[in-house]
Amino acid sequence: MKQKRILIIEDDAAILRGLAGNLIFEGYSVMSSQDGREGLDMALQHEVDLVLLDLLLPSLDGYNICRQIKAAKPELPIIMLTAKSQDIDVVKGLDLGADDYIIKPFSIIELCARIRVQFRNEEKSPIDLERYTFGDVTIDFKKYKANKNGKLIHLSPKEFQIMKYFILHAEEVVHRHDLLHHVWGYEKYPSTRTVDNFILELRKKIEKNPSHPVHIISVHGVGYKFNP
Repeated sequence: MKQKRILIIEDDAAILRGLAGNLIFEGYSVMSSQDGREGLDMALQHEVDLVLLDLLLPSLDGYNICRQIKAAKPELPIIMLTAKSQDIDVVKGLDLGADDYIIKPFSIIELCARIRVQFRNEEKSPIDLERYTFGDVTIDFKKYKANKNGKLIHLSPKEFQIMKYFILHAEEVVHRHDLLHHVWGYEKYPSTRTVDNFILELRKKIEKNPSHPVHIISVHGVGYKFNP
């Protein structure tokens, strides 16, 4: 099996050394940068399998880096490393296309588990669903495009995966843990806030009135139900 290459973009030298050493010990090839612009160039110009991205970086912040990477390489997994725990910061990163986030300080065991999840997701065969229309929204899963009332809307790769799962389980109650398992690939569920953050953003994009959704309905204490 080909050795996976991970790019770390982190300005804290001590954290960077620790991450690089542990990931090399785990069998990964590692590239790194302490500068935002340099890190972005490395992500775009080199063959990389996953990016660990700090948010607060010199010369170019993590949000801009995430947006530009996903525009050029939408399938490249990005895990945000952040000291910020406020939902608005997490949601902003996820909305730009980040696949996961982890809040500092974190254990290397947890980080490696999240990295393995991303690589497992890559290996899964895609579900055969090319195009789907509900209400005034059309999603093209083959071209990774979506529109609402004929106008293009931006969905991140993870949001496409969530919608695909909802569509395949339309009118069924979907537990948050089901989404974490089938979309994120998690075997354990330390928190379901990741799901709720993504649903919040999805509603803003596909619902006529996100405060009173008609397509992605909350099922109290359980999860969600998708109504076409």
